[in-house]
Amino acid sequence: MNNIASLCEFLDNSPVNFFAVDSVRACLEEAGFKPLSMADEWTLKPGDKRYVTKNGSAIFAFIVGNGGPEAGYNIIAAHSDSPGFRIKPSGEIPCEGGAVKLNTEVYGGPILYTWFDRPLSIAGRVALRSDNPLKPRMELMRVERPVMVIPHLAIHFNRQVNDGNKLSRQKDMLPVMALNAKEPGNIIRKLICDTLNVAPEDILDYDLSLYTTEKAVTAGIDNEMILSGRLDDLSMVHAGLTALLEGTDTDSKYTRVLAVFDNEETGSGTKQGAASPILKHVLSRIAICLGGDESSLYRAVENSFMISADNAHGLHPNYVEKFDPTNHPVLGGGPCIKVNANCKYMTDSDGAAVFRELCRMAGVPCQTFVNHSDVAGGSTLGNILTSQLPLRGVDMGAPVWAMHSACETASCADHDYTIRAFAQFMKL
Repeated sequence: MNNIASLCEFLDNSPVNFFAVDSVRACLEEAGFKPLSMADEWTLKPGDKRYVTKNGSAIFAFIVGNGGPEAGYNIIAAHSDSPGFRIKPSGEIPCEGGAVKLNTEVYGGPILYTWFDRPLSIAGRVALRSDNPLKPRMELMRVERPVMVIPHLAIHFNRQVNDGNKLSRQKDMLPVMALNAKEPGNIIRKLICDTLNVAPEDILDYDLSLYTTEKAVTAGIDNEMILSGRLDDLSMVHAGLTALLEGTDTDSKYTRVLAVFDNEETGSGTKQGAASPILKHVLSRIAICLGGDESSLYRAVENSFMISADNAHGLHPNYVEKFDPTNHPVLGGGPCIKVNANCKYMTDSDGAAVFRELCRMAGVPCQTFVNHSDVAGGSTLGNILTSQLPLRGVDMGAPVWAMHSACETASCADHDYTIRAFAQFMKL
């Protein structure tokens, strides 16, 4: 399977963060990686391939290096979450005329109107009763077929809709899931029971979100584009995973790490987010297993490098004026280094130089993204992670259009380029 077909399959199998991590886990185990638990003692030796998860929505995979506890870490970081809609507790809302709406809360910063009139379904995880009240049984749940839609108001009732239409998240963005429900207040619980084959009394809680059921596809005269939801940031997760797996048969003095965090779209301030100490804990335990002590981690950090991989904005043909006049990456032009004078990104000249050299060695073109000075930019993983560990590194990403849309657009060539650059990094 080529990289683009593999990416499309990965996207289709990863409708929400929990499934993205499960997809990564399945690929790792197929390649011989063994699970670890943060609650257990670790025993590691050079060449070991291991992974650990946090909250079921973040995953950290690594190949232990042979250079000792202070040789350093080569890290690729990305995130599993994407903007969308999460189902609120007691979410069913019976309406006049018999229809039933679903009460949702916006997660992150989606482009709201791109979610209208699309076939939608539900995925996430469910907490079920177990023998230990402190440890409920957690099950992944995905409804494969479309079960709801967010219908737009017809233009006949709002003739100015194409001149600008301010949307209410609480009124305009609620999906309709039934026209004449027999049990209008119990639809979600019944859906859980039918999908997981469990009793209603065993359902304790859930983390369920909406997802678009449309499949990832290639498009363009030469099939040069890929169209899908969640390209930000699952395309970078896939690229990092592919590069790590390509390096499993090569030795390195560095411990090679793929770190996939959750909750980047809301600031990373959770136990599974980049602002938490989870990566620091993982790296510290690796150093101790290799014969070092806690201070070995801090020496290893000075010999480490991190690629913070989160998609970038590609030059939009219809909105050229929104982009910096001299630093505007184009789709198909290669991965791009992200730079910001106010430190929204971790990139400095040192980090940029490393990534440019990796691209040169891999035979890959490299671009630069800087925001137009009149347009405020966002933040990402790199500068958040460095508040926990003072790593050298670079923020980069493949350019995309319509970031945070229900359907984003990227270049197939850029995905191949990114994998080649990452693979070069993982072979050092």
